[in-house]
Amino acid sequence: MATALSALLATPSVTLAPHPTPVDDLVRLRARLGSGCPRLLMKRDDLLSFGLGGNKVRKIQTVAAEAMAAGADTLVTCGGLQSNHARVTAAAGAALGLHVVLVLNGTGAAAPTANARLDRLFGADVRLVATREERAPAMERAAEDARAEGRRPFVVPLGASTPIGAIGFALGVQEIVTAGLKPSVIVHASSSAGTQAGMIAGAALFGMRARIIGVSADETEAALSASVAALLMAMADRLGAKAATIGADRAIEIDDRQVGAGYGEPTDASIEALELVARSEGILLDPVYTAKAMAGLIARVRAGAFAADDTVLFWHTGGQVGFFA
Repeated sequence: MATALSALLATPSVTLAPHPTPVDDLVRLRARLGSGCPRLLMKRDDLLSFGLGGNKVRKIQTVAAEAMAAGADTLVTCGGLQSNHARVTAAAGAALGLHVVLVLNGTGAAAPTANARLDRLFGADVRLVATREERAPAMERAAEDARAEGRRPFVVPLGASTPIGAIGFALGVQEIVTAGLKPSVIVHASSSAGTQAGMIAGAALFGMRARIIGVSADETEAALSASVAALLMAMADRLGAKAATIGADRAIEIDDRQVGAGYGEPTDASIEALELVARSEGILLDPVYTAKAMAGLIARVRAGAFAADDTVLFWHTGGQVGFFA
């Protein structure tokens, strides 16, 4: 494990958000949920000090370092019209002097809002396609265009959920350990698998024994579990570690009961969770990811799934910019 941890800590990374994010004690929310509620903490990655924050910042720091080491001067990536990953990639390009091409599916507006507006503010070249299926071939065309212009493109898959992106998130787990916290359970929003794979690996390598529950924003339990498992195996290979060393032998816990009608579609439970956290803690979740994740946590509290003396940490992965779309 020491060798794998050394490899993790030695992973090249650019510094975009140098400050650890705070952990809040959700005392008022706990009181609202009743006497059987465990201690509730929140890791505030929505407050990461770069590009309006979010979990994608942790990933882009290692992904951008890999791209620059390969001699790239252009980042090409994709997402939905309101992609948090796209916004953070655009901001990283501005900060690092890299050209950024974003392939986004959706219908453009005369006056872009939220992440779509920030993409342009950060100087990205935004190219729209109609569907998710068109993104991959459009990214390849964008890379070909860049090469034809004499640029050196680096293609970043959806959500930067690659082994190196997940390693970037794994590095962030050290902040929990350094703060002396020992949560029983960590609950977070899970979608493209990189955050959950990184969290599992980071917990294993930094000696944190918490259960890690990913609440799906869109995928089925089977599909998302398979993606997390595949990423963990690729991370182990990247770190020169045995799979068990980075937690790949642990059960992958996915809760897909909050998906509702699908990606970006609020549910009654996610609306309640968003309002409850706002009105008890003054903290804004986002309607796509973290509201559904908090709905999953609240459902478990109400079902008595946690002991009253547990410490449950909710990892706020950001995305609240989407609230203003």
